[in-house]
Amino acid sequence: MKTVSLLLSIMLLSVAATSYAAEGDGMQHMHHHGMMDNRISLDLSPEMKQHQLSNMRSHVQAVQSIVGLLSAGDFDKASQVAHTQLGLTDEMRKMCGSFKNEKFNQLGLAFHQSGDELGNVLQSKDMKKSLQALHDTMTYCVECHATFRQ
Repeated sequence: MKTVSLLLSIMLLSVAATSYAAEGDGMQHMHHHGMMDNRISLDLSPEMKQHQLSNMRSHVQAVQSIVGLLSAGDFDKASQVAHTQLGLTDEMRKMCGSFKNEKFNQLGLAFHQSGDELGNVLQSKDMKKSLQALHDTMTYCVECHATFRQ
């Protein structure tokens, strides 16, 4: 169980580090390996950029919490976190519909729907299925970060 938790934590840190390296240090046109960043810019205002980055950090914290809860065997609380912090709430539905890029909107909606599916699977208390559902949710994170930049 500790191995699964460690692997998931490393995966999350890798996604976060890649995102923050590309987004957070003012080098928005350079990829973390020094190559040109060909991802699609969302052309966000500075205020919206900070809001979106804050949302993504909250999502990373929610996934970290879910991993910790899974390692402790607390599927019920993990399910609650998935639904309330990653799921498709009215606020997230509105937020996902507010961007000019339709593919970004669709990815955001799919991510949040997968958060609800994750919450449902976690209620089964089946670790293998739960980890697969978490993987599926994280796949949207990776796809979005590979496609778009702030």
